[in-house]
Amino acid sequence: MLRTKWTAKAFFIIICVMGLFAILSSTMSKNPVLKPFANSLGTPDDLLGIVASASTIPGILISLPAASLSDIFGRRKVLLFAALVFASAPFLYLGVTEWWMLALVRFYHGFATATFIPVAEASIAELYPSKRGERMSLFNSATAVGRAFAPFLGGYILFATNESFFTLYVAVGIAGVTAFTIALLFLAEKRNHDFKQATAERSAKKMFSGWLQLIKNREILGVSFVQAIQYYAFGSVEFFLVGYLGEVAQLDAFSIGIVMGSQIVALVIARPLVGRVSDKIGRTKPITVGILASCVLVAAFPFTTQFPLLLLLSIAYGVSFATVLSSTSPMMCDIAPATLVGASMGFLATTMDIGQTLGPIISGLIFATNLRYLGLFASISLFLVVSSAVFLLSKKR
Repeated sequence: MLRTKWTAKAFFIIICVMGLFAILSSTMSKNPVLKPFANSLGTPDDLLGIVASASTIPGILISLPAASLSDIFGRRKVLLFAALVFASAPFLYLGVTEWWMLALVRFYHGFATATFIPVAEASIAELYPSKRGERMSLFNSATAVGRAFAPFLGGYILFATNESFFTLYVAVGIAGVTAFTIALLFLAEKRNHDFKQATAERSAKKMFSGWLQLIKNREILGVSFVQAIQYYAFGSVEFFLVGYLGEVAQLDAFSIGIVMGSQIVALVIARPLVGRVSDKIGRTKPITVGILASCVLVAAFPFTTQFPLLLLLSIAYGVSFATVLSSTSPMMCDIAPATLVGASMGFLATTMDIGQTLGPIISGLIFATNLRYLGLFASISLFLVVSSAVFLLSKKR
């Protein structure tokens, strides 16, 4: 077990570095290469969405079971499984010759992130019970660095190699193998107590009873609903704001990149800072303030076409999004029983993936009406208001 302060600090640094390379690898496998690779395979236009979303499905299916198993069998084993998928999946792309094969590889690759993130967060939450907001936010910022760097590195490789998909996926594999090597070398646990391997029947019973315990907790449901709506909003804004900036605001591609990129930079910088604040003042205030700020900022997007204002709105939205996220994960760990920390992170990750998957779909239906962008952004704000009300009501006994 990780008992000493030095050991905890070393583990935290290792998991952050591993997360950076792992998310760099998984993100570079799709951005910016996935669509051109899919097109080169002759993927029908109406099936491109299947290829794009194949990797998100495991998040809904596996995050909760994987994180729950880490409560039973230990974090290390599950983290090593995730690292193995990060290392092996990239090389499967090299043998893809049909679009359906690409979809299958994407589905397999999705198990890596779906398993790794909630289990890593659970590990950090246990190591730093009094600094969960700060440390979990720092970890997520480290993965966000990998996510932000991936499109630039991937784009450069494609440019330098005259769009060699083979070379790019070899680079993806190198990053994945690096994450696996770090896990294999540095994530060994030394247990001083006897560990009894649970039988499959007892493990399943324990896992399902834990899920039932989480579902019965109204505060956990409230935080999970907030997380789902936050990613519903973020997924919708991420997709449709680009269209608004180009079609309505008439910004060029470079200006659009600045507006969207600044949002991610603001998220990365603000998240650990606000996380530290939430450790001191509690989780409720940052979550409530962040939701309400996001509501106002999202609603304001369709009322301006000026680049400086759109840039400020985007930065502010990134900060407000970070304000909520810096508190939801640690709050789940605060609420959940100590034996269900992993399961609580898996439950939160599952609701996040559901929200992020449904966001662009439902928002697309609203966008198809006569209200277009005005109705789209207004609907997102409405969902955010509802999530704030649900969250506050869930805390009342």
